[in-house]
Amino acid sequence: MTGPLAGIRVLDFSTLLPGPMATLFLAEAGAEVIKIERPGKGEEMRGYEPKWGDDSVNFALLNRGKTSLALDLKDTVERDKLLPLIEKADVIVEQFRPGVMARLGLSYEDVKSINPGIIYCSITGYGQTGPRAARAGHDLNYIGDTGLLALSLGSAETPVVPPALIADIAGGTYPAVFNILLALRKRDQTGEGTYLDIAMCDGLFPFVYWALGDGLATGKWPGSGDSLVSGGSCRYRLYPTSDGLFLAAAPLEEKFWEIFVEAIGLNPDLRDDTRDPEATTRAVARIIAEQSGDHWSEVFQAVDCCCSVVRSLQQALQDPHFRERGLFDAEVENEAGDRITALPVPVAKGFRVNSGALRSPSLGGSNGLVANDNSDNLEKLR
Repeated sequence: MTGPLAGIRVLDFSTLLPGPMATLFLAEAGAEVIKIERPGKGEEMRGYEPKWGDDSVNFALLNRGKTSLALDLKDTVERDKLLPLIEKADVIVEQFRPGVMARLGLSYEDVKSINPGIIYCSITGYGQTGPRAARAGHDLNYIGDTGLLALSLGSAETPVVPPALIADIAGGTYPAVFNILLALRKRDQTGEGTYLDIAMCDGLFPFVYWALGDGLATGKWPGSGDSLVSGGSCRYRLYPTSDGLFLAAAPLEEKFWEIFVEAIGLNPDLRDDTRDPEATTRAVARIIAEQSGDHWSEVFQAVDCCCSVVRSLQQALQDPHFRERGLFDAEVENEAGDRITALPVPVAKGFRVNSGALRSPSLGGSNGLVANDNSDNLEKLR
């Protein structure tokens, strides 16, 4: 199969998570992705734990189906080897701090002078401009700076660190991918390349739209865990079961709430949760805590009201629903021939080309092709 991005060449200078996941999405849709890595150790993610063969399993999952060039970008001779690739590249993705690529002679303006149609995507925490542009940060800092973390902090005794790297993926990967696609579409129309300044912090504000609306419209800004969808309502809450599991109860609409309270046998006097919300919440919690997770799974299999028992990741991978939809059909293979399930990517099945078992690239695996001036024939290690 040839995907919709077949013929698109991506030079990936990024490391760790946001950029590599973005270029993984592009690769799964048919783009040729060439990782540019430092000689010796390669990008940082290769050395992470746990290892799976020579590299980390994280690296394997994020770099399936790409190729690798190991070049010392501080060495002029080494850097010049990139010129034939830059001339024919469609997209560059980089994730250095602002100014680093310019010091290497690889800024957007430098590249544009060689290839005017290039789509050049820079991913950083705070963007290329503004007082924080050069500041170091990680996911926890970004969600903290944008007000997202403050909406669900837990308690002072047990503060909650979110289980997902929201800024990296939702604020970095996804905006990078769809803006690259928009830029490619613009190039189709105008022939012009584009510079993309993707700031992970900027990409987080759509996730607090409801809190933003509440505050701007009413002057009452939501706090930690006190609003409708952050645990402040008995209709959207996690309730512990008798065996240490949790019921994810989200019967927000009245029709679902009526089904829910009937299914659990809530006292009719407490079903109107506007009269005494705390009393209703306590009563619901008490009822849920009296039975096991299996009991409530059976109850809510029989009625449809947006309630389910929280599953582990291991259980989710075995879920017949996800299995039937083919989320876990693809595999990644290491140098020893061992295989594990590949990271499911949000690329529609009809657009995906990499449904089989693919390897992540060995460090510098394509260096020989470049040294022999065969840049036109760089092949994906699939």
